Amino acid sequence: MGISFLPLAQQSSAGSLQQTIDNLARTPLSDVLKFVVVLTVIRFAISFYLKNTPVHLRSGAYPLARFVNELSDAFIYAGIFVFMVIRPFAVQAFLIPSGSMWPTLYVNDFIVANKAIYRFSDPHVGDIVVFRPPKEAIFDPSQIDAEGEVKVDFIKRCQGTPGDLVELRDGIMYRNGKRDEETAYKHYSECMDQNRNNCVNFRALNPEEIDALTKASFKLVKYNGEIIPFNWTKFDANAQIPGTSRYGEGPPYGVAGKFVITDPAVATQLIQAPAEKVPPGYYLMMGDNRNGSFDSRGWGLVPREAIVGRSEAIWLPLSRWRATR
Repeated sequence: MGISFLPLAQQSSAGSLQQTIDNLARTPLSDVLKFVVVLTVIRFAISFYLKNTPVHLRSGAYPLARFVNELSDAFIYAGIFVFMVIRPFAVQAFLIPSGSMWPTLYVNDFIVANKAIYRFSDPHVGDIVVFRPPKEAIFDPSQIDAEGEVKVDFIKRCQGTPGDLVELRDGIMYRNGKRDEETAYKHYSECMDQNRNNCVNFRALNPEEIDALTKASFKLVKYNGEIIPFNWTKFDANAQIPGTSRYGEGPPYGVAGKFVITDPAVATQLIQAPAEKVPPGYYLMMGDNRNGSFDSRGWGLVPREAIVGRSEAIWLPLSRWRATR
């Protein structure tokens, strides 16, 4: 897959269109209901006019009134069917806001999520899953509603299901004691944009560059009666600012503030502690862009009830149309 480097003006225009589509897809149900009620009132008023207009007077404004009546019908049925049946129970469109799944998913891709599949089955390892993240994953206060609940969705690949023992050893995945090369989807990248906090364009690192990276080990551990994500390198463990072997390399891991460990003795103890399995009712998620994803390695596990659906396909832009696997 190539990377499209658009001029800034084109990027802004494309971004505005994609944001508009995303806003429409996320229209609150209360707004949809208001829209349907208003259209229903308009339709009844117009229907009364159409019904009571004599045949010989059905000219002038009459054809326009009939068109508006039929259009209102279409919008009413679409609103009810799409927003009250399809979106809650079947499928929903989502906009990809970050490069954590690059190059499987690009920033500003639109994906279709299957919301019905997990009503009858559970996520499997390898599924690309849309879910509501825990509060520990959120840095932007605007992504928390007035009730203190997260109001954004994340998308990552499921790497651990209940009962799985998942570990990274210097960046290499081991699941239930067996090595998984993840060659089909795992990548390491470099951001090609000046604003690295809002990166759109990426470059795949070559094998020599990947070998030179400081790669963290990871496991779930039990600490103070809670199962937490634990990352370490030869420099530190669950540090607020992880160390690296090269200046400018970028941190080998990131952890939410809740899980930062400042006591070296505790860090040493947890490095030696046994890895914990993913507990019942929880799932472990990681991004395909392995050095550019803030995921379960940093903020922990995803409860089953927070899972929204499985990504099935990219549908916009049309040049990116494909199934997601």
